[in-house]
Amino acid sequence: MRYLLLALILSFSMANAQRGGFANLDKSPLDMSYARPDRMSDPDLRVLYSRPQLKGRTLESLAPKGTVWRTGANETTEIIFYKDMKIQGTKIPAGTYSLYTIPSDNDWIVILNKKLHTWGAYSYDQSKDLGRFTAEVKESEAEIEVLSIRFDNISGGYHLVIGWGSKEVRLPINTL
Repeated sequence: MRYLLLALILSFSMANAQRGGFANLDKSPLDMSYARPDRMSDPDLRVLYSRPQLKGRTLESLAPKGTVWRTGANETTEIIFYKDMKIQGTKIPAGTYSLYTIPSDNDWIVILNKKLHTWGAYSYDQSKDLGRFTAEVKESEAEIEVLSIRFDNISGGYHLVIGWGSKEVRLPINTL
């Protein structure tokens, strides 16, 4: 009987400890990805983003076609260039930028914007765009439930890869 009472007290205490300020954890946790020439090198790029989940919804319902999207959840996704780089002929100075996208069927527009620390795309200001770039869209090999962003090494730089649902978006970023 004592052991049963002890087990009940412990389970009640553990349940209350989980609720003690941590019950409403973010359902779209923050993640980051680095681009570096090799595992031992300093990074050239870093992206910080929150990872929404489809949970039975469609990509288009969460990131509507033709609409500026924050490229994630919660705060607007930010990309840090640790050194000057180039995208589609445009020099990108080292610095931190908000990363927005405009989804469509065949390509997505990737936007680097100078306004930082924003929530969603509600205060998006096109006059602060550093540049807009066209990224190709391909069907992913498997369904991607949780938004994922990575960098793939390519000759002369990286591909920024955004994967979600049945889509993979690729934008080449070149080193100088």
